[in-house]
Amino acid sequence: MSNIPETGRTPRVQIRLVIIQVLVFSLLLTLGGRLWYLQIRNGEEYTDEAKNNHVQQVVQPAVRGEILDARGIPLADNETRLVVSASRTELMKMNDDGKGVLTRLAAVLGMKPKDVMDKVRLCDAKTPQPCWNGSPYQPIPVTDETTTQQALQIRERAEDFPGITAEPTAVRRYTAPGKANTAQVLGYLSPVTDEEITEAKDTNSPFLRSDQVGRSGIERTYDKELRGKAGVTRYEVDNLGRVIGQAAKDEAQPGANLVTSIDARVQAVAEYELDKAMKTARGEFDKNTDENYKADAGAVVVMENRTGRIISMASQPTYDPNSWVGGISAKDYAKLTGKDSNYPLLNRAIQGQAAPGSIFKVISSTAAVNAGYEFDGHYPCPSSYSIGGQVFKNFESQGHGSITLGQALEVSCDTVFYALSHQQWQKDGGTKPKKHPNDWFYKTAHQFGLGKETGIDLPNEVSGRVPDRQWKQRFWEANKDSWCKQGKKNGDYVEKIAYENCLEGNRMRAGDSVNYSIGQGDTLVTPIQMATIYAAIANGGTLFNPTIGKAVISADGKSVRQIRPTSHGKLPMNSKTRGQIDEALAGVATRGTAAWRFGGWPQDKIPMHAKTGTAEVYGKQTTSWFVSYTPDYTIIMTIAQGGTGSGASGPAVRKIYEAMYGLDGKGGQDLKKALLPAPQKALPKIQPDGSIDAPEIKPYRPAEEEPDETQQLAGPPARRD
Repeated sequence: MSNIPETGRTPRVQIRLVIIQVLVFSLLLTLGGRLWYLQIRNGEEYTDEAKNNHVQQVVQPAVRGEILDARGIPLADNETRLVVSASRTELMKMNDDGKGVLTRLAAVLGMKPKDVMDKVRLCDAKTPQPCWNGSPYQPIPVTDETTTQQALQIRERAEDFPGITAEPTAVRRYTAPGKANTAQVLGYLSPVTDEEITEAKDTNSPFLRSDQVGRSGIERTYDKELRGKAGVTRYEVDNLGRVIGQAAKDEAQPGANLVTSIDARVQAVAEYELDKAMKTARGEFDKNTDENYKADAGAVVVMENRTGRIISMASQPTYDPNSWVGGISAKDYAKLTGKDSNYPLLNRAIQGQAAPGSIFKVISSTAAVNAGYEFDGHYPCPSSYSIGGQVFKNFESQGHGSITLGQALEVSCDTVFYALSHQQWQKDGGTKPKKHPNDWFYKTAHQFGLGKETGIDLPNEVSGRVPDRQWKQRFWEANKDSWCKQGKKNGDYVEKIAYENCLEGNRMRAGDSVNYSIGQGDTLVTPIQMATIYAAIANGGTLFNPTIGKAVISADGKSVRQIRPTSHGKLPMNSKTRGQIDEALAGVATRGTAAWRFGGWPQDKIPMHAKTGTAEVYGKQTTSWFVSYTPDYTIIMTIAQGGTGSGASGPAVRKIYEAMYGLDGKGGQDLKKALLPAPQKALPKIQPDGSIDAPEIKPYRPAEEEPDETQQLAGPPARRD
């Protein structure tokens, strides 16, 4: 037993216990408060941070599928390059927003600091190119033209280049085999945007921040198939960023390969001949404007008649799609989009709209037959046609007496179609139309597929225009107020026209109808629309949806999805009328407006059919049109401000046919030199590993052109439309 009294020990113990209790309670209160702050007050923030700190993703981009021509030749593939990229997230953490790092980087790369900084800035409505249109959280490519020495400098001096990487990366390459550029058909790529990531989040094809997306051409149409699926490896890391384990891994899946119907050899010929035809036209004098033709834009299409597949499609002016790879420079962007560029990004085969001129007359001929006129009936073809005080002249003021509709197509007589259209306009009630006018000429154009897209597998196709009564009413309603403000009864020409349009711009007038009948006035078509129509005449009447994609083949070659031809209708004519028009178009090539360009053509072996067109455009020089077909193919070429159809486009179209069929220009044929004497039906051969053997292709080198009397008729033609 202790000798200490009970009364002396109790107060001290009690004080100590109280102190301990206070300390314990204080600690518990502090811990509780801290837990409340961490879990309740800032719980969501720290939960997100914990996730970021403990799970990190490493993305392995998928290899984009190749785009191949019909024989397996790559039009677009991939190559490994050293790519220098900058992490905008890391740069923004620096006091100077990374300017010092980017300046040092520019010195190593041999670039201007401003050019480097421009590439990593974010795009918005006020920021001009170049800028980064993709996600700000993914590495931004600065250049894909890095040398090994430059990459080593960056990696060995990592402390001088925080946020900068130099890694080998698969980069898109547009190969231009045999100098076949194919730019507007292929399109180009650019980074995915945050908006696109959000929109695709719940779809079967979500985007990762590292993805590149097709922006035009078949890169855009078949983007989902070509893109594949990027691989993602998820690592568990501690708060210091040290890897403590692998959470999950999704293997990258390479994109599928797209086989197209494009033949790179024919594409090279078409591009060359279109460019040459435009240059030749610029050397010709236009007597109407007292200056040479400008020939500032053009397009050519080669189509299979029985499938609607596109063998070649070219547009001028053009561009190099490789300029978009790795981010486009300010200089290149200005060349493609500036006021003086003439907009080479446009695919004028599907986006170029113009009055068709006389190639429209196959539609007017069909409309006349459907309205009850005999194709073989005889109709006067005077040098001019008068309506009231207005005189509508025949081309070059030539008259041809009494002729059939077939002969009117051959010599391209305008006045025959003026009269027929005017008569139908009168039967429909003139300026005071019947309640339900027949409108044969307008109805037939719609039945031919004009005024709407053909359905080609390319983005941004335009529909053209059929200026029927409904269009006239809509156009008048949209412009009436402006016309009424501008118009004056006794003003100058423009003011008088505005005054008339203000009063009755919604009425279908006689002049509207007669101009429309020969493809003039407010009518607009695209080359692909007219190619589809003439191919339908050649194949018996089926209007195919033009297609470029032929098959989608998985990277391992085990899955093949063929893209079958589809149709959007039939021509509004019976077999008899089709045969009569077919015969008349053969006459155009042998004795009509195109005959002077097809002297010596082996008509018995390869029947040629053609139609020429010279469309007048207000304030500009005439548009040249030339459309033709054989039993296998249809070729159409147009040159804006290029002169007459047969004069500017005719020789180039013949050269394309000669290369395809192996013709020597004098009637002889060498099948060994023929590029495509008949349509290819089989797909390229797929190897067991999924690769495709591609034959070699050489650049197109035309023979030296010499004067050839066999290509000229004895004496001038009846008309060179």
